[in-house]
Amino acid sequence: DFSSTFKVTDMFNLDRTEYVDEKSETNGLKRDSSEKTSELHGEDSAKKALYEKQDRIKKRKIAMMISYLGQGYLGLQRNPGTKTIEEDLLVAMLKAGYISDDVFNQPQLIQFQRAARTDKGVSALRQILSMKLPENADVEVINQHLPEQIRAMAMMRVTKGFNCKSNCDARTYSYMMPTFAFALHGTDANETFRLSPETRQRVGEVLKMFEGTHNFHNFTSKKLPTDPSVSRYIISFTCEDPFVIDDLEFVILKVKGQSFMLHQIRKMVGLMIAIVRGLTTSDTLTRSWDREKLDIPIAPGLGLLLEEVHYNRYNFRYGNDGVHDLIDWSRWDDQVEQFRRKFILPTVVETEKSEKSMLTWLDSLNLHSFDVRTEHIQSELDQALRKSKGILCPPVLEDPLIPTTLPMETAR
Repeated sequence: DFSSTFKVTDMFNLDRTEYVDEKSETNGLKRDSSEKTSELHGEDSAKKALYEKQDRIKKRKIAMMISYLGQGYLGLQRNPGTKTIEEDLLVAMLKAGYISDDVFNQPQLIQFQRAARTDKGVSALRQILSMKLPENADVEVINQHLPEQIRAMAMMRVTKGFNCKSNCDARTYSYMMPTFAFALHGTDANETFRLSPETRQRVGEVLKMFEGTHNFHNFTSKKLPTDPSVSRYIISFTCEDPFVIDDLEFVILKVKGQSFMLHQIRKMVGLMIAIVRGLTTSDTLTRSWDREKLDIPIAPGLGLLLEEVHYNRYNFRYGNDGVHDLIDWSRWDDQVEQFRRKFILPTVVETEKSEKSMLTWLDSLNLHSFDVRTEHIQSELDQALRKSKGILCPPVLEDPLIPTTLPMETAR
């Protein structure tokens, strides 16, 4: 658990975030009940009665922990006309009678916020949302209206000014992947591969290089190296013990950082794999912090998972004041792990074995130059990938972490 090793002094090394003024939280949001009632003119009486009942129920600011399997969804954030996690959740809360039609159409009326945005197909175990809901709101009632792959796990009272995004000071993601991705380039990468202690140590050494504050402009898209937002702080990046499911060995990489940009984790994983396989050296990673735009591969999205959202500063400020509760979801660890075993693990294993996404990605990994990226070079690379042309592959380079050198070969 990364949060157990996160010292209080480390909290203040992170970017300081202004807390929302609790007194201003409802500015512009309160509306006269008679005005609301007049808007319901012409609607059926049952719906009107439910709306008026909701209006009388006292609402409280809460943090909600949800778990979801992202497969089949176009991400978490609501986007009109597309299938998203938030859309299904808002529909469920509407059916449960906890929000009105107005709130369904404008969630900002209840200060609805997400802690971390997950992209298409990405899952989460402990995603956090904040909003104002009636005091009698119950996650079990909400779950009755949700598909099985989305679960509202728990709700917790928080301060009036709490914002799950701005009050968050760190996020932990995991990346589950087959270990054959670490096989040295030129050797057979298949289901019989087993991770050796030496290779695992090499993986850990490369991951360690990402820790600290760096310019990650090479690990996202459409960001200039001079953009202040590309400076990110990685608290830890580790590789856990390998395990076998259905004769295929996997490892889980865990990365904890203050925040992450689009594709950042997948690109960090992609470059790490290329270094361990011997397609480039660890000098490429060091060079990536500079201003030059390098050709960095992006690993498959399968296996990426939001594990946890951290609120160390909030807990430090409010958790011991005798009035507020710590934001601590450990009481629901068993339910969360059951969700992981029932939905996340089987999906990753079955998809990898059927679609072979990592194996297919490895076949094109040697087409990357890991050098300065120019338009004409990238155009040729994209064309080769599309048409599967055989082109000269880069040699396996000498690296302090990988002493073996393999000859040039032609890509198939």
